[in-house]
Amino acid sequence: MNITLSVDESVLRTVRVYAAQRGSSVNALVREFLAGIATREDQVSRARERILELSGQSTARVGSRSWSRDDLHAR
Repeated sequence: MNITLSVDESVLRTVRVYAAQRGSSVNALVREFLAGIATREDQVSRARERILELSGQSTARVGSRSWSRDDLHAR
């Protein structure tokens, strides 16, 4: 899929140099950046689902609260 981006000329110039120094291209840098975002979001989503699954399987129970806010913040 192709997309069109608007980028300040000085930013593009700097990024072209950055990419060239790394044997890459601006297109490859943008593609890798976007793929990284998608991967992280997928990992976060799967982690949330797993936490909900595990919490549903937990047999732990929460007892009554035996402390007050002041107890926690007493110095």
